[in-house]
Amino acid sequence: MPSRTNSSPRVAVLADSDTRWKWGALTAYRIQPDIRLDGYLLRGRATPTVRQLDEVGARADSLREIRGIDFVRSVDRTRYDVVVLACVGGAVQAMLHGLGHAWRGAATRPVVVTGYVGVVYEKLADGLLLRHGADVVLANSRHDADRFREVYRGVGADDGSVVECALPFLGGAPYTGTHTPYTVVFAAQPSVPESRADRTYLLRRAVEHARRHPDREVLIKLRSKPGEHTTHIEELPYQKLAAKVPGGLPANCRLVYGNMGEVLDRTDLMVTVSSTAALESLHRGIPTAVLTDLGIREVLGNHHFLGSGCLASWDELDAGHRPEPDAEWLARQGVASMGVPPALKAGGGGYESYFDAARDRVTALRTADRLPPITPYYTPRTAPGYLPGILARHGLDPHGEPLAGYAEAPEETGGLRRVARETVREAARGAYRHGVQRVAPAIRRWGQL
Repeated sequence: MPSRTNSSPRVAVLADSDTRWKWGALTAYRIQPDIRLDGYLLRGRATPTVRQLDEVGARADSLREIRGIDFVRSVDRTRYDVVVLACVGGAVQAMLHGLGHAWRGAATRPVVVTGYVGVVYEKLADGLLLRHGADVVLANSRHDADRFREVYRGVGADDGSVVECALPFLGGAPYTGTHTPYTVVFAAQPSVPESRADRTYLLRRAVEHARRHPDREVLIKLRSKPGEHTTHIEELPYQKLAAKVPGGLPANCRLVYGNMGEVLDRTDLMVTVSSTAALESLHRGIPTAVLTDLGIREVLGNHHFLGSGCLASWDELDAGHRPEPDAEWLARQGVASMGVPPALKAGGGGYESYFDAARDRVTALRTADRLPPITPYYTPRTAPGYLPGILARHGLDPHGEPLAGYAEAPEETGGLRRVARETVREAARGAYRHGVQRVAPAIRRWGQL
């Protein structure tokens, strides 16, 4: 039986991309101390590579790739105390229904936790309702907690699962002054902006900034290498755009990969459109600019930073502007004050205190004699035209039972069959990447002729 005391719990984390694995694993360590962590990587287009996992740096006692339906069958309710679902909303909803069906009528079961990997700037209602049914839905700030509860109350759903905390990967040494050389980091995003013209523009401005300031180093921080996928699809990788820069990149401008925290260790100015990296930077007191060059638009996500004091253009940055964030905005976003180490934050508890409520809630649920059944808002009655398709993508029928053909398929195969399966899967991934990065853009261009 899973632990119903305060002893070290066993936690399972299911993640479907490198960034969600980072969020899920680090969240597990934040909300429950001294855990044994078993990691499961949901098989799909964004399943992280070994390099991506190494870059993230979040460790587990065991780690395996798995189908969603096999995860439902693997998570024995007597084995785990907590299950963290770090996936896209549809996958979370499918797992909630699958686990709810598997654990129906059980006296005890694991506590189910979910949330978001970063800034929530789009599909708020859709994503939240797909996560409803988890025991704990983590909100990364006071701002998000208020919005989450409003959505749940708006459809008549229970909002008691929403718990305020913070992003689990904020940290690092506070910024103390200029490095040598002065380093500007442009944090690129896989899907924002989307068009070739906009992405080429941003790259050009970063390159021009390097040429205007030869005494500075300009780093273009990329999330993935060619052929890899992250949470979002990247149709136009910056690597390909950089290869076409007239005259090439200047000596003081280069593409970099690696852990964001390590890049921030040498950063004097963080520049982005709307990346969660901005919050990591602000937490450490690093001057941070959220670009307005392409407008302040919901589709870009930079509208999230209204009132932050961080909105700026490349023209302003070229002229030497260093944005100063608004302290009240930072507090509502669960971010430390400018230049103040987390341990010295107002309130005495510092950054770690942001996780107290979540830690207490999960511990209370974990040690309870009995938990209620998992009851998502979406059911065959409330969403008969939406839910079945979501569940079917993960091998489940509208009631959370395995579909015929999925349940019977073995999870693991050996010898030549396993090699063949892996070969076919890698070929399919390659074809998918080719379609996303080459064929789809070409079709769109033809359509504009």
